[in-house]
Amino acid sequence: MSAAVRRISGCLLALAAAGPLHAESLTDAWRMALASDGSLAAVRSTREAAQDDRRAAARMRWPVVDVSGSYTQMQASPFLDIGTPAGRLQSPKIWAHDAYAMGSAEVSIPLWTSGRISGAVGAASANVRGAGAQESRGVADLKMAVAEAYVAVFRARAALEVAQSNVASLQAHAADLQVMFDKEAIPQSDLLAAKVALANALQQRLRAANALRIATAAYNRHVGQSLDRAPDLDPPQVPVARSAQVPLADLVKTAVAQRPELAALAAQSEAYEAAARSERAQLLPQIALRAGVAHLDNQILDRQDFASIGVGFQWRLFDSGQVSARVAALRSRGRAAAQQLDDLRSQVALEVESATLDREDAGARLHVAGEAVAQSEENLRLGRELYGAGLATNTQVLDAESLRVMALTNRDSASFDLIITEYRLKRALGEL
Repeated sequence: MSAAVRRISGCLLALAAAGPLHAESLTDAWRMALASDGSLAAVRSTREAAQDDRRAAARMRWPVVDVSGSYTQMQASPFLDIGTPAGRLQSPKIWAHDAYAMGSAEVSIPLWTSGRISGAVGAASANVRGAGAQESRGVADLKMAVAEAYVAVFRARAALEVAQSNVASLQAHAADLQVMFDKEAIPQSDLLAAKVALANALQQRLRAANALRIATAAYNRHVGQSLDRAPDLDPPQVPVARSAQVPLADLVKTAVAQRPELAALAAQSEAYEAAARSERAQLLPQIALRAGVAHLDNQILDRQDFASIGVGFQWRLFDSGQVSARVAALRSRGRAAAQQLDDLRSQVALEVESATLDREDAGARLHVAGEAVAQSEENLRLGRELYGAGLATNTQVLDAESLRVMALTNRDSASFDLIITEYRLKRALGEL
């Protein structure tokens, strides 16, 4: 087998392993965006940090081992000098070479903290829930932004197609008028009006082409791809919608129960309250079990190593109001979060109602626009026939073309608005 045949066979096998090629869907776009978006990665890091804080708070109940040591050089080592009836009793120097070393290792276990540790754990756990809710919000916001960018590409493509159709129609009309003007069948003003309308249509086509490039670049940025990439996208479909028969009040209840923003604020308020309890416990009794071993260089004691075990007790009776002030600050922040939560609930209700009304509006406009497109095309056909027969003016033909373009634009706008409003309703309900 030649090298060329082997290379071709290898390419075919690679293509077969890769599976069938398919256009890029919105689901693919979401997957790429979730894997590459920097802001979402930052939110995930924040959640991981909150989880680490919770682990640290929980381990405050675990033993702590402290090791310390020191070396001291003195100018002259002291010694014992005791006067007795038999005379003076003097000992050797306490430390040889006028220097000594000390070292200790101590294990401490909290036995009673008056709620300081449990409050810290509660605050950290609430922060983890809040960070998770913020991550869910970031995912929903990103998916909504990607959906809008995805649909914006098709909206721009549709606008370009309409602009190209407008140019083609006006070019054909101007060509007909040129023939009629050459035969001196129409005044020059009709031909000039058609050429001016064609020039405007050409400019509109250029703007539409530029808008498509910008929309494509914006979409590519969202999914972490090169801005100049020309993606092959599946046409967007209207997502499965909730029944229009579901009462608005039930939709609002669903949104309040599912929206991650509300869960994040609730967790934040709970975290502040738990942190306040932990801080207030600083003024209450703290009891810990301690055990350790120490070493002290000396020449007069019967040993140099000492082991000990005991119970430590601490109760701060006065701190000039520091803890009270910090507790008051934490509780004020908790009240602020609770007040923001109440305001956000009303905002969520408004978002659900607005999304519902926008969906109904887009559906109604799409129904009307579909009929208007057929009527506008028939109106243009009749206008051209009447103009050719001398029963209509050139202005009527150009107006009919403008109405056709408007009808096509309204139809496309309503179609894409219906898709976007469904996703916005899902976002408002916390289901995206």
